[in-house]
Amino acid sequence: MASKMNYLLILLSVLFTSSFAAPMRYNVVSLGAKPDGKTDSTEAFLSAWAKACDTTPAATIYVPPGRFLLRNAGFQGPCKNTRITLRVDGTLVAPADYKVIGNEGNWLLFQNVNGVTVNGGILDGQGTGLWACKDSGKNCPDGATSIAFSNSNNIAINGLTSLNSQLYHIVFNGCNNVKLQGVKILASGKSPNTDGIHVQLSSSVTILNTRISTGDDCISIGPGTTNSWIQNVACGPGHGISIGSLGKDPNEVGVQNVTVKTVTFTGTQNGLRIKSWGRPSNGFAKNIVFQHAVMNNVQNPIIIDQNYCPDNKDCPGEASGVQISDVTYQDIHGTSATEVAVKFDCSSKFPCSKISLEDVKLTFKNQPAQASCSNADGSSSGLVQPNSCL
Repeated sequence: MASKMNYLLILLSVLFTSSFAAPMRYNVVSLGAKPDGKTDSTEAFLSAWAKACDTTPAATIYVPPGRFLLRNAGFQGPCKNTRITLRVDGTLVAPADYKVIGNEGNWLLFQNVNGVTVNGGILDGQGTGLWACKDSGKNCPDGATSIAFSNSNNIAINGLTSLNSQLYHIVFNGCNNVKLQGVKILASGKSPNTDGIHVQLSSSVTILNTRISTGDDCISIGPGTTNSWIQNVACGPGHGISIGSLGKDPNEVGVQNVTVKTVTFTGTQNGLRIKSWGRPSNGFAKNIVFQHAVMNNVQNPIIIDQNYCPDNKDCPGEASGVQISDVTYQDIHGTSATEVAVKFDCSSKFPCSKISLEDVKLTFKNQPAQASCSNADGSSSGLVQPNSCL
């Protein structure tokens, strides 16, 4: 009996110890990475990922100070580990020659992972060369998103800085339970298609305390996004915070339950925007709340555009099939750079419904701005300036 008890005690001790095993730590320099900004360190990063992915105790991949040159890298799951932290005290640098990663779609891609946290660090996409190529009208690569998460769950990004991405800075596609906070995104206001954060086919994505200056949407919410919360975001330059574009495809999942609050727009093309293609679709956008927004010299502070048709190709004269409903604008203040500060240009086939304006005050050159409505129905309450056209 005594020997059996001793055996049980030993077994319990082993189980207890293993459940609180010390976190594993993998320093990329120890695995061959060079912090000189010139030596290709991709394999060292992939080696660190493989080791962390294959363990069960919590694991940290550590990137010390310095500049680390990386080609496009895929960090693949599923992993045995659901507690992997990428702690970056240095800068990850894309190749100066934009052609190296420009046709790869993504620079850094995390795919089919669960429980990954990125803490700190700088991503330098070195996108200026590609922007110049596109600006010249030459035949150029599409470019690479700096960091993307695909089909992944329980993701956290804290204190990351993304500079000069070739294309989008940060993308979440097919993800669930994402929290991003304290992030800085910086690129020229003239940089093409450099959306700050793009979310699609994802649920429960939270974006907090973030500063975005870029050449396209600061945040874009694509089809299939549900239960998202965006708060304390400063945007500018850029194209604002956009739901859409939606309805590009005839069969498309909708967007619902999105809250955007306590946001500031400075010198942006748009403020709070919902955008859909002017062509048939079964998509929708509903239960959208825009709350506590400040506009500083914004061209289109509040806009719904359901006649989006770039270069008038594939959709001239067609009506958007995207149905927009239950959209609330509450406590929106500031200045418009154009006379029409509120524009609801909705679908002639599926008019916008249940649009609510509450405590809105937007001016143009120190005078009340104007509003324009087409195929839009809703209500207003409190002080609403410009006068509601709903």
